[in-house]
Amino acid sequence: MTKILLACSVVKSLRQGCLVGRKVGNTSAWLRLQATKHFSVKAQTAHLVLEDGTRMKGYSFGHDGSGAGELVFNTGLVGYPEALTDPSYRGQILTLTYPIVGNYGVPNTQELDEIGLRKHVESERIQVSGLLVQDYTHEYSHWNSVKSLGQWLQEEKVPALFGIDTRMLTKVIRDKGTVLGKIEFDGQPVEITDPNQNNLVAEVSTKETKVFGKGNPIKVVAVDCGIKHNIIRLLVKRGAEVHLVPWNQDLMSLEYDGLFISNGPGDPALAKTLIDNVQKVLESDRPEPVFGICMGNQITALAAGAKSYKLPMGNRGQNQPVLNVMTGQAFITAQNHGYGIDSESLPPGWSPLFLNANDGTNEGIMHNTKPVFTAQFHPEAKGGPTDTEFLFDAFISLIKKGKDANIVSVMPKKPKMPPRAEVSKVLVLGSGGLSIGQAGEFDYSGSQAVKAMKEENLKTVLMNPNIASVQTNEVGTKQADSVYFLPVTPEFVTEVIKTERPDGILLSMGGQTALNCGVELFQRGILEKYGVKVLGTPVESIMATEDRQLFADKLMEINEKIAPSIAVESVSDALKAAEKIGYPVMLRSAYALGGLGSGLCANKERLEETANKALAMSSQILVEKSLLGWKEVEYEVVRDVADNCVTVCNMENFDPLGIHTGDSIVVAPSQTLSNEEYHMLRETAIKVVRHLGIVGECNIQYALHPSSLEYCIIEVNARLSRSSALASKATGYPLAFVAAKLALGIPLPDIKNAVSEKTTACFEPSLDYIVTKIPRWDLDRFQGMSHEIGSAMKSVGEVMAVGRTFEESMQKALRMCHPSVDGFVPRLPLKKAWADTQDLQQELAVPSSTRIFSLAKSLHSGISVDQIHQLTAIDKWFLHKLHKITQLEQHLANYRSTTVPKGLLLKAKQDGFSDRQVGQILGSSEKAARELRLSHGIKPWVKQIDTLAAEYPAMTNYLYCTYNGQEHDLDFKDQGIMVLGCGPYHIGSSVEFDWCAVSSIRALRQMGKKTVVVNHNPETVSTDFDECDRLYFEELTLERILDITQQEGCSGSIVSVGGQIPNNLAVPLHMNGVKILGTNPMQIDRAEERSVFSSILDDLGVAQAPWRALSSLLAYGYIRMKHWQAPLWNMWSTEMCLQSVLKYVSSITIAHEFSYH
Repeated sequence: MTKILLACSVVKSLRQGCLVGRKVGNTSAWLRLQATKHFSVKAQTAHLVLEDGTRMKGYSFGHDGSGAGELVFNTGLVGYPEALTDPSYRGQILTLTYPIVGNYGVPNTQELDEIGLRKHVESERIQVSGLLVQDYTHEYSHWNSVKSLGQWLQEEKVPALFGIDTRMLTKVIRDKGTVLGKIEFDGQPVEITDPNQNNLVAEVSTKETKVFGKGNPIKVVAVDCGIKHNIIRLLVKRGAEVHLVPWNQDLMSLEYDGLFISNGPGDPALAKTLIDNVQKVLESDRPEPVFGICMGNQITALAAGAKSYKLPMGNRGQNQPVLNVMTGQAFITAQNHGYGIDSESLPPGWSPLFLNANDGTNEGIMHNTKPVFTAQFHPEAKGGPTDTEFLFDAFISLIKKGKDANIVSVMPKKPKMPPRAEVSKVLVLGSGGLSIGQAGEFDYSGSQAVKAMKEENLKTVLMNPNIASVQTNEVGTKQADSVYFLPVTPEFVTEVIKTERPDGILLSMGGQTALNCGVELFQRGILEKYGVKVLGTPVESIMATEDRQLFADKLMEINEKIAPSIAVESVSDALKAAEKIGYPVMLRSAYALGGLGSGLCANKERLEETANKALAMSSQILVEKSLLGWKEVEYEVVRDVADNCVTVCNMENFDPLGIHTGDSIVVAPSQTLSNEEYHMLRETAIKVVRHLGIVGECNIQYALHPSSLEYCIIEVNARLSRSSALASKATGYPLAFVAAKLALGIPLPDIKNAVSEKTTACFEPSLDYIVTKIPRWDLDRFQGMSHEIGSAMKSVGEVMAVGRTFEESMQKALRMCHPSVDGFVPRLPLKKAWADTQDLQQELAVPSSTRIFSLAKSLHSGISVDQIHQLTAIDKWFLHKLHKITQLEQHLANYRSTTVPKGLLLKAKQDGFSDRQVGQILGSSEKAARELRLSHGIKPWVKQIDTLAAEYPAMTNYLYCTYNGQEHDLDFKDQGIMVLGCGPYHIGSSVEFDWCAVSSIRALRQMGKKTVVVNHNPETVSTDFDECDRLYFEELTLERILDITQQEGCSGSIVSVGGQIPNNLAVPLHMNGVKILGTNPMQIDRAEERSVFSSILDDLGVAQAPWRALSSLLAYGYIRMKHWQAPLWNMWSTEMCLQSVLKYVSSITIAHEFSYH
């Protein structure tokens, strides 16, 4: 993998040209010409027309031909090749709720597996009548793909549109139940037809018997109602010779060991011949087992005498929770059905086997005495989770056991569920003072834990010496009963245990500090001595994840993959281990925080230096083979005492392995993983978490090879982490709250989804947006500090942006990081100048806190995506998306405010360009750009984060703004009071401002006032969904605050509780008609403006230190910046120091110059 990062040939080619920061000829003009060509190719437009006359304009990326069908949706995050070829979708126009589609292209759809089935798809053709998406990726990126999604659709003559508000459409389908429609191109009229009037099963079924797995010992007759290839594959894999027969085959005349009835499309009642044939089998004395899936469930139930009905909303996605009625066990399943079976109509002798945990509908039936059972969901899982693949094992086991077999004997046994924890008082350990790697996320997790305990009527005792945190508030309905401002060390915790006598303790909510303390208390016997039960994950499991050797041994027990590694306790042993493994190696510390003590070591000298530092902080280090350049992927996993297990969120690092995930740009969900990769890692995560015995929440990190299915597990964090906070805020799933409930022994299905208020917490969130997290560094605060980043964390905070395209989300996140950043631009923050001796190739090859801006500069300079990929190992999908931003900016530069087309202006907003950016590009101002777009009616739409991709109605108040939409998700009648949050934590602005904001919000709500909170820091309590009436995860910029306050009709805004960022907006907001509550904005300005403030002091006769405005170098004194955070003052004692300080300060631009008035 060293080739990925060295790329000597690329460097050579760059230096031969004009593209390494040296401008030769009119490069910018050439680039603008290329961008113009790119955007002048107009996509063919067409309309989606619903039966009620609704028309939505879209852009074609498939076959340019009209088509009609029933509209349905699928909430899966991956698996579009599998979904499009699923025969169950015959006659339907499929809407994919995840907005960005086509990312990983399409594999070879003609390739066959060893039994003659299509290897990568589920049938021999695309089955849908049409496809609708929000955003289509033209430049796909995946090692196993051979063509784009658009090319495949064109080859198979299937129309497809992008640019559709798929969330709005999903709500229409959901609320109406059945929606007919058509994709119609100009000049190609087509009638709307109802495919469900036809026997679709007859259309998709085989016309002749086919045999797969010939020679296998078990003969299974599979009735083809529209069977998916993976069903046949899984049966053959288990020793079956599968005889695939037509849907109307007479079954009584056939000999077989087992009968299987497949999935299929349409109304099951229309397959009358098949129902009659199955009825004959059920009424006979034939002893052979019968197994049905999806349509097979409905056919079997109808044959038994039950009734089917059209579901009000249908279940279509990959995250549907079902309960095994016999055991209470929950499973996450893939589903695609619009019809269901009425459980009440089942005749005597039949019982429900599975129920949907969300809506209570039937998900499978069983005969009480005969070996007959069914599943409404898809255990073959292509695409989707593989949790219920065991049903194929159960079917084969029934066949092998013969006449004495029964359903109960072959199903997984009910897990031994320990009784709920009998505790009355719980000690919650906090994380102590904020530090790099352990910040406000533990205020959030601890606060949610206390809230969960109080909801269960338990007394809570909190230990945390951090006076600035929300969780240490003395009073409040969400606060602990007792708070101890004491260090979280074994000695002090022991004293609190002696005093308070808790019978339970939570270790997972206070980061590494609480975890390490809890392990030491356990090892000393303190917890056992005083009868304190560790709630949630047992200490032995914690130790197995923290001790590097124990962790490796545990994974080897289940044959899971880890990088070759050796745990050592001395420098000499580390050197020996490295010699054995081979350089370069990665060093990791046990029981460490934020990658402390870790590092990449290319040689003996670097290893010796790093190992000495690591062993000064930890008693054990792991010497590991370097996987530099592999993808880094994370999963957040939740498990309860009953062994129910779900993955709440998966995340993909923008940067390849080698950079601590806390210092990497991260997107959720993953963008470049196929269905096979996504569920391979998900399945492994659940397997590992179960083996380790985790109870509650944990994070598992993977290295995934960029061009194969090879992976290695890096580590498991058996506690809440910064990634957990991000996952929680990214999905809307209250991870810490749920984990605290699970720690008490409450099963997942018994916990309600607090965001939707409709469904269970035992589910996997569906996202219909993309989240981008970018770290915030303050490395300039420390003289001589390297800007390079690696496996040891350096960032002090982070931001989270939500959008419906990657471009929108990325540009929003960059602006959130610092007020001086306009977006994805080739300029450094704080208007810092590029180094005179800039080596752009080196800046790309070596990760740093400013590499994202070097990427922008490279793309602006004309360096290709392929060249940048060779230098950085960043997946080309991300680079193509960034290149699109650059191309759009260059194309926009060909216009001025008077000539720019409305469509191009809207496109710029959809791709995340701010008014300030647009104004600069068009040669005008931010104010003029805002007025221009408003004159065209271009405003952001407000969308909900509901955890369910609009599949069910939700009461959520968790919101974001996007230009990629056609309607608001809610109305605006509250006219609440807006409270501006603190933005990312950084030096000088930390958790204390979140405490201020939360205290303000709670006080307003106690007074009966509606509150509207704006913040973008995922580590905060203020961004908990239940702290306010409306929460916008949005930018703290003048543009966005005006958008929100004008849309909401806010009765006033509070800017004084979020630190300097909102404080600097006081005057601009005031000048734009926003009512600022509290101190008059002009008085705020007088206090912030140093010269005005000094005059006030003089008028009042208040003494002050002598000062003057700097126009020349002075020998000694202080420098203070107006309108900025406290750390931007400094002290000097020499001329050289002063020059350094002035250079830094002069780069800062005050936000006032961007006011509109």
